[in-house]
Amino acid sequence: MRRFGQVTGAVWWRATHTFLTNPQFLLPSIMFPLFFFTAFAGGLSSLGDVPGFDFPSGYTAFQFCFVLLQASAFGGVFTGFGIASDFENGFARRLMLGAPNRTAILVGYLLTALTRAAIVLCVVTIVALLGGMAFDGGPLDVFGMLALAVIVSLAATLFAAGVALRARTIQAGPAMQMPVFLALFLAPVYVPLDLLSGWVQTVARFNPVTPLMEATRAFVSGGDADIALAAPVAAGLVLLFAAWALRGLRRAEAAGG
Repeated sequence: MRRFGQVTGAVWWRATHTFLTNPQFLLPSIMFPLFFFTAFAGGLSSLGDVPGFDFPSGYTAFQFCFVLLQASAFGGVFTGFGIASDFENGFARRLMLGAPNRTAILVGYLLTALTRAAIVLCVVTIVALLGGMAFDGGPLDVFGMLALAVIVSLAATLFAAGVALRARTIQAGPAMQMPVFLALFLAPVYVPLDLLSGWVQTVARFNPVTPLMEATRAFVSGGDADIALAAPVAAGLVLLFAAWALRGLRRAEAAGG
């Protein structure tokens, strides 16, 4: 167990230090969600006046919930890029040779993703509050909102890690990014689910991101979040992608790490 913790800590420290000291990693992680927040909450604010749009906290808060989950998810995707890069430069292979329990490596990358997400979410939240976002929930709602963000970050990291561990090259970046991107943008991003129509509404209703996004918005507005639906969906995504990532880890081991 002590060795497990040492490997986990070493992976977390190296990846987090690289993230914080390299502008090529830090700036896109922060600027990307801020761009979406500014573009959507500002440029599309008139959508809050359409008939049927009844989100009580306003359009800025409505879009903040999307950006919150988007930043959490893409923190996981960027961590997957880091895993693939570590294999390309040989660090991950050396690490796997020296680690008696390779699962500790995966846990270290998960902690890195959560650290990245925490930093980015703090920045985005401060900008949103300074921009006049209304938060009508209480302390428990804050906890629920952050818990969902953490779960989304874990699920995205496990998915991206599974791809990276199989491909072991940064050339697999689109395979990590595009599924997450599509899942996020095929949820109710701009207007509530009931205002969507056609195939977009049909896809959104079956999209597992939709109940997570709607629960997050309920937390922000102080409404009744549908935990009975969001909780099993969130747990299912984490378990599914945990199995995907662990199988990817076994493939990396079989390939000589």
